[in-house]
Amino acid sequence: MTKKDYYETLGVARNASDADIKKAYRRLAMKYHPDRNPGDKTTEAQFKDAKEAYEVLSDSQKRAAYDQFGHAGVDPSAAAGAAGGFYSAGGANFADIFGDVFGDIFGGGRARGAQVFRGANLRYSLELSLEDAVRGTEVRIRVPAMEKCETCQGSGAKAGTSSSVCRTCGGHGQVRMQQGFFSVQQTCPKCHGAGKVITDPCPTCHGAGRVQHTKTLSVKVPAGVDEGDQIRLAGEGEAGENGGPPGDLFVQIRLKPHSLFKREQDDLYCEMPVSFATAVLGGELEVPTLDGRASIKVPPGTQSEKLFRLRGKGVRNVRSGQTGDLYCRISVETPVNLTARQKELLQELEHSLREGGTRHSPREASWLDKLKGIFG
Repeated sequence: MTKKDYYETLGVARNASDADIKKAYRRLAMKYHPDRNPGDKTTEAQFKDAKEAYEVLSDSQKRAAYDQFGHAGVDPSAAAGAAGGFYSAGGANFADIFGDVFGDIFGGGRARGAQVFRGANLRYSLELSLEDAVRGTEVRIRVPAMEKCETCQGSGAKAGTSSSVCRTCGGHGQVRMQQGFFSVQQTCPKCHGAGKVITDPCPTCHGAGRVQHTKTLSVKVPAGVDEGDQIRLAGEGEAGENGGPPGDLFVQIRLKPHSLFKREQDDLYCEMPVSFATAVLGGELEVPTLDGRASIKVPPGTQSEKLFRLRGKGVRNVRSGQTGDLYCRISVETPVNLTARQKELLQELEHSLREGGTRHSPREASWLDKLKGIFG
């Protein structure tokens, strides 16, 4: 059966660039791939035709032979029959094509030059006081990281010298190993992915192209950050390898314990000790806040653990801009170190309260009733 012209199969002109050929194949492969059309023999055949065309036209030598001799110059039929479903053309099997094209889509693929590595991300734990976290601040930090060697400008070679192309991988940074019908790529063991070999290394970085360095950075902490929040400093991580971009620095917030306040998201909590007399008779209390002082009115007969809410005295949320509240929990303090006279007065008060019956101690009376119900 007469085969269809490869250029026509991919829908490109005969003078199409390599990029146009790859783009056309990518479009057809995504459209006709068997995984997207399970059980459809027609699309499966179209996928195989497109793949075969790409295998030839993406290789400069095979493309030249095809342009001169047509299909007779690049007949993949014998290799296709032996490969059991993996179509190859002069050693370029389906696994290679899949890695080249779909790797571009999903982030992998075959390296066509020295491997470039992005620098590692760094993490720094920044401990802040509650006041600084709530109001915002600017902090200078010192971060150890790998940076580009200034002596050799990251080349790794001694001044006046240069690196040479790795003979093992031919400068690609990867070597290909044929295992049966599968072609496996791995990092070149000679140059470790750099694609080049340094014979006379830089005395400062010893050929690594990077050196350990401690840098000082200024971190602007926005108002309202909370425990565990992260501030990203783009490009302030470790330097990349082989000219790769640097990583990022993530500053993670840690809050120091506060002597008065406990933070729960955007709300603040504090405990206010109140004298027995104030709890009984009522009064006005001065309350500390992060913005100064405020006051609350304690009604007569206030019980311990009662919460008083001060609206808008909490933390302003770093994202929404809404401000939380301050909750003051009353803690009635029992008098200690009493004199004989004070004890006598308390006994008189207790006796007077007992005479008043349950109206002075309703909670105690209710509790006693429950005990009677349990024990009879």
